Amino acid sequence: MDIRALLMGLTFALIWSSAFTSARIIVTHAPPLAASSLRFFIAGIIGVAIARLMGQTWNLTRDQWRATLIFGLCQNAIYLGLNFYAMQTVEASLASIIASTMPLMVAFASWVVFRDKLPPLGIIGLVLGITGVILIMSARLDAGVDMFGVALCVIGAIALTIATLSMRTMSSGGNLMMVVGLQMFVGAIVLGIASAFIETIEVTPTPALFAAFTYTVFIPGLAATWIWFALVARIGATKAATFHFLNPFFGVAIATALLGERLGPQDILGVAIITAGILAVQVSRQVKS
Repeated sequence: MDIRALLMGLTFALIWSSAFTSARIIVTHAPPLAASSLRFFIAGIIGVAIARLMGQTWNLTRDQWRATLIFGLCQNAIYLGLNFYAMQTVEASLASIIASTMPLMVAFASWVVFRDKLPPLGIIGLVLGITGVILIMSARLDAGVDMFGVALCVIGAIALTIATLSMRTMSSGGNLMMVVGLQMFVGAIVLGIASAFIETIEVTPTPALFAAFTYTVFIPGLAATWIWFALVARIGATKAATFHFLNPFFGVAIATALLGERLGPQDILGVAIITAGILAVQVSRQVKS
């Protein structure tokens, strides 16, 4: 892994983790599904425009079109939509911890569903990840966490796992920025329809909302997605996924620093164990490959 890939991975992990804090700010001022739909619509227009300026076309391969639909539905509509909705009652730190278990879910699905061999170190990593989640959830249950919101975050993480498993075909065939832009429209359409049925549009315009929304559109929305696709194309999905082990730490640290969310000793221990589990799983997969 070269220096450029290392910097790309660190940047992606930091941006991806910060998105939970900006989302938490947005949903306290605007309906989550409508805000998400608008976010994806704006990001889609900008992404496609940039792609056209780069000389890219709509002529995607069949695998790219299929993966674009899957990624747009699973990541943007289900994962991000449910997380935005859940963060009306779930703290950003807890949402980021749940989402950070995605590499563990990918490893487990590859092991159980696709019959990929998982070395002993990978199995240990899965056990550590589960242990860390149990520690954190037991502490949050005692504090009265909203279990419906937690369930939405878990469903979202499962959807993100499915999206990640579609990455290999998505990142092939060129037209990378066009793919980034088009998959935004999938999320915008699905969440716009959902919002029309279940939400009342009430917005409290504040500088915090404007800053958080703008940041979410351009940085986690466009920049992080492009960096992730480019990183996978550069070093492969397995090596790129290693950077996810930083997400529990970054997500909790940013939420604590910017939102003042409180963490207990059991939370910190759980984050450390999950981080170790994710790293163990990713290292075992690299050694195997």
